[in-house]
Amino acid sequence: MSKTELHAPETPATRFLRQHGVAYSSHPYAYEEHGGTAVSARELNVSEHAVIKTLIMEDENAAPLIVLMHGDRKVSTKELARQAGHKRVEPCRPEVANRHTGFLVGGTSPFGTRKSMPVFMERTILEIPLIYINGGRRGYLVGIHPHDILRILHPTLVDVSL
Repeated sequence: MSKTELHAPETPATRFLRQHGVAYSSHPYAYEEHGGTAVSARELNVSEHAVIKTLIMEDENAAPLIVLMHGDRKVSTKELARQAGHKRVEPCRPEVANRHTGFLVGGTSPFGTRKSMPVFMERTILEIPLIYINGGRRGYLVGIHPHDILRILHPTLVDVSL
């Protein structure tokens, strides 16, 4: 394996981005278990607000959905349920999220998921010129323009950050 392959892995997410003509930059970093976006922001020397987390949640019928949120913010599940037209929304258990996406928690990307799921994106993400989002592997983010997410995932924009 060449050094390039080691640092820029081929994942279902990167294949999806290429297939959809999305320009992205590769940002591998030293993954820390339970480190979250604080670690990736520190390792990449970027604002945690620009690191976007991919959260897998489910509604009252256990139907999965994806929520994209700033790394330094939490999701109001009550407000998300209201804006998404559900009775309730809650995070999936890690093993359920893994099954829906095909990615391990900590390496979940909204691109190239095993199942097609509705995507909800915090509206203020669009205000950031370049975001960093998981590239489909623990310790690997991709830098993309947030408007590319609108074009390829067609998310519902929401205001649900805490």
